[in-house]
Amino acid sequence: MTENEIPVEALIIGGQATSGPPLGPALGPLGVPVGQVVAKINEATQQFAGLKVPVVVWVDKSKKPAGFRIEVRNPPTSALILREIGAEQGSGTPHESKVGDLSMEGAVKLAKMKRPEMNVKSLKAAVKTVLGTCVSTGVTVDGGKDPRIVQQAIDDGEYDDLMKE
Repeated sequence: MTENEIPVEALIIGGQATSGPPLGPALGPLGVPVGQVVAKINEATQQFAGLKVPVVVWVDKSKKPAGFRIEVRNPPTSALILREIGAEQGSGTPHESKVGDLSMEGAVKLAKMKRPEMNVKSLKAAVKTVLGTCVSTGVTVDGGKDPRIVQQAIDDGEYDDLMKE
């Protein structure tokens, strides 16, 4: 970020950004070519099609027309978990009904994806954070196990072979 850059943050559906709200009204007054921004965002978020994706458009007002760069952040952990297990939404009653099962390999994959955004010191801690999200969305782990049991198993070293850094 330079002193001339202004951040414009938005939550968009991957690959489906439009020049309407929230982007158009925020970017238009800044002199940014909104159509170009939308095209770049859609290209950059195509891999997250159907998921809500946080995007930051950095607008450089020192240029005419205003320049921009796009920063795409990862979707929320819960959305990534649900996509990984093929569920539409989490459980409304996560302690009573379950919506699917996440493999440990899938948990590690998501933890590696989200780790730069997490305040954790190790891959194990990142995986345990992903598993915590599984608890609140009604997702079991590693063949139907309660995610809290798997978190304890990680502490006990049962999954060390999967979490080599």
